[in-house]
Amino acid sequence: MLLVNPNSNAATTRAMCAIAGRVLPDVTGWTAPAGPPLITSPEALAEAAGHVAAAAIPEGIAGVIVSAFGDPGRAALAARLRVPVIGIGEAAARAAARGGRSFAVVTHTPALETSIDALMHNAAPGARYLGTYLAEGDPVALSKDPEKLDAALLYAVKLAHRDGAEAVIIGGGPLGEAADRLADHVPCILVSPILHAALAMRAKLRLPSD
Repeated sequence: MLLVNPNSNAATTRAMCAIAGRVLPDVTGWTAPAGPPLITSPEALAEAAGHVAAAAIPEGIAGVIVSAFGDPGRAALAARLRVPVIGIGEAAARAAARGGRSFAVVTHTPALETSIDALMHNAAPGARYLGTYLAEGDPVALSKDPEKLDAALLYAVKLAHRDGAEAVIIGGGPLGEAADRLADHVPCILVSPILHAALAMRAKLRLPSD
């Protein structure tokens, strides 16, 4: 199994592989060879899509997870591979909307709000999507301070829940560890995109769950 990190931060790749590895066997990582360590703008998202689309995929890989919330390059990669390619954004949307639940996204990258909303609508058409709620603060600075990051994300989760969200997605591959830390502190269902992409891949490949 290959986890593709469209960000250029190898430490983030390792952390995301560990999350996916809870439910998938033999997860290896690929890190974007260039671009920013954290995708925070539409321009960076487009650049990342190019790197992912051109990624050299090792032989013997059973499936690929694209582990940035905008799913950059997923469609292009899927078009040239014969194995499943799942984006964490689409997987999270479908998991959050399951059973007709109302849901929202909480993230810390305001410049990506429009693309996130479009992805949610495309991945879960007709779902009760309430929109994107933003953690206050500079995304790069927040990412360097887990305590402040968690507090900002939790506040946004509570706002989304107040507005009617039954499930909230923590929107970002690099936010996977924050989603873990917040899981027991939120007032609603919390959806971890990496974990749900891994679960979707396991189901797609009909792998055992133990």
